[in-house]
Amino acid sequence: MKLPAWVMKPLRHPRVIRFVDRVFMRLQPAPGGEAHVLVAPPGRGNIGDQALVEAFVETVEGHVIVAVRSTRDIAVAPRFAGRMQLIELPALVYGSAMGRARDLRRLAAAASDATTFSIVGADIMDGAYVPRASVNRALLARRFAELGWNTRVLGFSWNASPHPVALDQLRRAARAGALLCVRDPLSAERARRDGLEVTETADIVFVAKGGDSLALARVWPTLVDSDRLALVNASGLVEAGIEPYVATIQTLRSSGMKVLIVPHVSRPGADDLPFCDELAARFSNDEGVRALRALLTPPEIRGLGARASIAVTGRMHLAVMSTMSGTPALTLATQGKVEGLMNLLGTPQLCLEPGPGLEQRLPEAVSMLIENEPELRGAILAALPTVTSLASKNFDGMLPAGARVTSSDGAHGAAA
Repeated sequence: MKLPAWVMKPLRHPRVIRFVDRVFMRLQPAPGGEAHVLVAPPGRGNIGDQALVEAFVETVEGHVIVAVRSTRDIAVAPRFAGRMQLIELPALVYGSAMGRARDLRRLAAAASDATTFSIVGADIMDGAYVPRASVNRALLARRFAELGWNTRVLGFSWNASPHPVALDQLRRAARAGALLCVRDPLSAERARRDGLEVTETADIVFVAKGGDSLALARVWPTLVDSDRLALVNASGLVEAGIEPYVATIQTLRSSGMKVLIVPHVSRPGADDLPFCDELAARFSNDEGVRALRALLTPPEIRGLGARASIAVTGRMHLAVMSTMSGTPALTLATQGKVEGLMNLLGTPQLCLEPGPGLEQRLPEAVSMLIENEPELRGAILAALPTVTSLASKNFDGMLPAGARVTSSDGAHGAAA
């Protein structure tokens, strides 16, 4: 039976959720336990969210219990079978106090051999998207830290206008002992200005190992080694229509580059596929332009990024997975999370604000990118060892003694 809104509202209040956490979550970390608990991001049609979870699972050792809203949100790749367990907890982050109590009991039963508790922070901690979910994640970090768990919020961005309750609860989580890992210097500056005690890291996808070097041959078998390739993503988050992208592809084609249109997210409210399909239709008679009609896996995206000369994207993790191989990625900034990434890579000129005049500004920026691609690639490759080292700091204190996170080999490794 669905309860009326006037009943549900108080059951979602942070104070009530906090009470439930204290009553129903009392599990101590297992002495000598080798399992990890990871609270996944929303997922379900988001390659970046999938890449974040996979990067965590392949970096830590032991069993990983991944808390998801639905088992359809995150896929278990064959290489993780036996190590990665999805546990469906629909109310843990998004539900009411009653659902939270039920899911905490389920989580405690599944995590009896676990010793670390991590939350994928990404861009979902500052309340910019769903404030209540950001608050509930922070409350989880606070409670697990109080209970003595090795607790952390992994590599997250922090925008200039956080939700006040999300900010307050994250402060409290840090005071309880949770490690807050921000993923770029700009986010660190903003977070410290807001009174948060944070550790500067980088996005955890930078420690992902390997990519699918055969992905491009499957999606575009007639492409030859001498063809220069550009990846273009039309993001459902960028409210500019497709005309800026049409002008961009025209610029790329006039320079002699082949273009692969790549959707990166496909879910209600932020779907790239309709934009990418519409964009592809405008070039249906051009054999030098091809579009993917479905989402690929993170290793496949890393494989495409390694082969591309440049990328143009409205999705940050397509930029991350391209730059892992040194490929410059011109990225449209949303939610204040791209500027810090590009500063970290030493390429601030690759961050472009959406807004008026994008139809002219985007192709102009692409022309700049084509002209300066060797210098930009060199800057990224020079920065990558530092960025990978920063990304590995998300895992400080989680790995067995003597273990370390190895440098990312981008998409140049064996097929994953």
